[in-house]
Amino acid sequence: MAGVGPGNPRYLTVEVREAIEEAKYVMAFGRVANSLRSIRNDFVEINRVEDIVKHIDEWEDILILASGDPCFYGIVEFLKKRKVPIEKVLPGLSSFQYMMSKLEKSWQGACLLSLHGRTDGLDKVRENKQTIILTDKQNTPSVISKALHDLGVKGTIYAGFNLSYEDELIEKIGIGEKIEDKSSLSVVMVENEMD
Repeated sequence: MAGVGPGNPRYLTVEVREAIEEAKYVMAFGRVANSLRSIRNDFVEINRVEDIVKHIDEWEDILILASGDPCFYGIVEFLKKRKVPIEKVLPGLSSFQYMMSKLEKSWQGACLLSLHGRTDGLDKVRENKQTIILTDKQNTPSVISKALHDLGVKGTIYAGFNLSYEDELIEKIGIGEKIEDKSSLSVVMVENEMD
């Protein structure tokens, strides 16, 4: 199991790059496989996490790639629940770490949330000065902005789209303001103006 970072192969660790080059089989979702074609071209592409369970018993020496870091709201926990043996986990740079460095903002003490495939937890933003949120197609920056406004949260949202790719965009808006969801690949950082 290896984390490939936010997407651009420039952000792979040396250890992960070597593992990709050396593994007999490498399994990845389409977006991850497409972004790493410069390293190798024979990925076993999967569409759903459940596909991993189907293939895992078929082959020896298989490396599973995950975007970001596989231990941060990642695939490791899912595979453990399914009793899939994991020999080793190689970390990757999380998209939120990448975004915070682009913003030049510290993130120690931040509340970390994932709304990627999840629906609860947004109310925690009220209790924290800074919250970093992983999003998905339903829980977009515009949906989050409106929901936080409805919760009475005041402050600023930074929305990062396509982080590390050539069309990367990071926008700053006030909570409640409209923002165009430019991609389903996004991260949100909220600065809460707490009383």
